[in-house]
Amino acid sequence: MDVLLVGSGAREHALAWKLRQSPLLGRLFCAPGNAGIAAVAECVAVAADDLDGLVALAREKAVDFVLIGPEAPLVAGLADRMAAAGILALGPGLAAARLEGSKGFVKDLCRAHQIPTADYQRFKAPAPAKAYAATLGYPVVIKADGLAAGKGVVIASNASEASQAIDAMFEGAFGAAGQQIVVEEFLEGEELSFFVLSDGERALALGAAQDHKRVGDGDLGPNTGGMGAYSPTSLMTAGLENEVMGRIVKPTIAALAEAGTPYRGVLFAGLMLTQGGPKLIEFNCRFGDPECQVLMLRLKSDLLPALVAAAKGELKNVALDWSNEVALTVVLAAKGYPGSYLKGTPIHGLDRRGGLTDAFVFHAATSMNGDQLVASGGRVLSVSARATSVREAQARAYAAIDRIDWPEGFCRRDIGWRAIAREQGNG
Repeated sequence: MDVLLVGSGAREHALAWKLRQSPLLGRLFCAPGNAGIAAVAECVAVAADDLDGLVALAREKAVDFVLIGPEAPLVAGLADRMAAAGILALGPGLAAARLEGSKGFVKDLCRAHQIPTADYQRFKAPAPAKAYAATLGYPVVIKADGLAAGKGVVIASNASEASQAIDAMFEGAFGAAGQQIVVEEFLEGEELSFFVLSDGERALALGAAQDHKRVGDGDLGPNTGGMGAYSPTSLMTAGLENEVMGRIVKPTIAALAEAGTPYRGVLFAGLMLTQGGPKLIEFNCRFGDPECQVLMLRLKSDLLPALVAAAKGELKNVALDWSNEVALTVVLAAKGYPGSYLKGTPIHGLDRRGGLTDAFVFHAATSMNGDQLVASGGRVLSVSARATSVREAQARAYAAIDRIDWPEGFCRRDIGWRAIAREQGNG
């Protein structure tokens, strides 16, 4: 079957790489794609937020299936547009995509259906938001309600930081995303990313990964879109998975189905493992990035028929086989990220990975300037590896990174550090 993949990041490169392995795949198009994706798919210069252009492209290429990678087109209603055009697509419709498009919507849904999450309130003005933050104590979490490319969350350690964050959001630091905000209690524990595939009624677990959001080693510095991840994690036991499915995922899927807005697509639950059990931090309505990269490296089954079954509402008889090996990815980002950074800087050395066992590079923000590969964004490459332990996967990933010549790039050097401590019996 012919497939159109929407997106241009490392998540989409990993998906394209995995789809290319399917014996069911015919032609694979990616809009708009990047320099790495171009090696496994035909890239077409249609932006991921150009809904009209994407529907026209799907019609022009007569594709059988559309996989929507990033959140922005999903929240804008691309899945609905494809359905209206008679094109099979995987991704929640506009109403169900509010799980990512509005943090306040998610919190209200949790309250209505007794889904465990942090205490919160929603605000449209700064003064009451600041007053409520003070009642929660510090640290406190301030969130822009809408999409902010993974950056609309501030953990304020005192009243001054909370006040500054609230003012900044209402003054437009995150554009329209901050017209409303959520103020919620700070949860103590370890974060975990958990993924399921839903067909509107059923949910099939895809596994867990642990992301590293802070820009600096030791989880220091500002939040980013993600600086690295690994999977599986010993934190996700069979008992914990059953609890997350029973108390968080299934009630959410059921609530949306009951509301007449069934959720079909990948659902990403960001969890905090607290002393009182798992609590929902947020939902995302797609694969995470960089979590998708490590999940695709571990998936032994053919991905394409599972995605198509979910889109058709036919997950009942689908099962997936996963490797027990550890996959770990490290993000190479442009110096200055998540603040200002240079674009167009040259990258060399990707061909020097020969002989490195199970090392992969997924492109996130790259393009070609003539014959030269250049960086075109903040998070630029996801350098990934597989091994039998987190420590060995980490060593292989950094060995591959050390062969890449990009002076204007940087990475964290400790991805997987908590897991390695646990492997050594120190955590």
